[in-house]
Amino acid sequence: MNAAKNTLSLKSIFLDFKEITKAGLAISVLFSSIAAYLLGVDSEHPFKWSVLAVLAVGGYCMVGASNAFNQVIEKDIDSLMDRTKNRPVPSGRMSPTVALLVASLLTIIGIALLYTINAKSAMFAAISIFLYTSVYTPLKTVTSLSVFVGAFPGAIPFMLGWVAATGEFGIEAGTLFLIQFFWQFPHFWSIGWFLYEDYEKAGIFMLPTGKKDKGTALQIILYTIWLIIASLLPVLGFTGQLFISPIAAVLVFLLGIWMLFYAVRLYKLRTAKAARTLMLVSVSYISLLQIVFIVDKFLR
Repeated sequence: MNAAKNTLSLKSIFLDFKEITKAGLAISVLFSSIAAYLLGVDSEHPFKWSVLAVLAVGGYCMVGASNAFNQVIEKDIDSLMDRTKNRPVPSGRMSPTVALLVASLLTIIGIALLYTINAKSAMFAAISIFLYTSVYTPLKTVTSLSVFVGAFPGAIPFMLGWVAATGEFGIEAGTLFLIQFFWQFPHFWSIGWFLYEDYEKAGIFMLPTGKKDKGTALQIILYTIWLIIASLLPVLGFTGQLFISPIAAVLVFLLGIWMLFYAVRLYKLRTAKAARTLMLVSVSYISLLQIVFIVDKFLR
């Protein structure tokens, strides 16, 4: 009986850890760092399993820490929304003190691990955690510009992999940052659209016009176009060592048209279902784009 209780307790602790660090989101973000690491390795900066492993663990700690801090800060807000009220802290399964301790430990471990790769990686990780928790999170209940602010820490993981591989921040890392930066807007605005009523309960501002209207839908279309342009920059030959072939560029362009189609569809329908579909397409877009970049590099 005691063994069963202990097993149940360990399982619940593990599940709460997954939830407070948002494991699914953290892993998807981590994928972008690993993708960029593979894009950055070359004869001068050879691939190392040890670096990849440290990047993976350190990167998860970085994202997990940001999410945990966020849930401590927003514990009262989370209790008002249906989708968040059962999280560990607002539900009472985990005290704010314990959650803060977890977030702090993850911060220390993540930055320390990334520092063993190089100092720049640790610095960008620290900047990401600070911006996400100290600037983006408080702004969510003040202004829709929080999405713009949040796009900065949200875009850091993609460039972080390149910095981890090369130890340098140049045009290549900047281009990767730019791609994921523009991607944030259609992605999070579509989430803000289909969860509008839930966010409204907590006084969170996500949509640029504050409403589910044509103005917001039009901005989603415009930022999707900017995303497509940013994604195609590496084929033009002026982004340093980050380069894609014309064939890869065609694939990336088709992915962009696919996403743009659903952005235009949201403009026409302006429904929660259309917004949810766009969100799912945006997740597929960024993952498939990264895969195309990687495959293209190693097949050339």
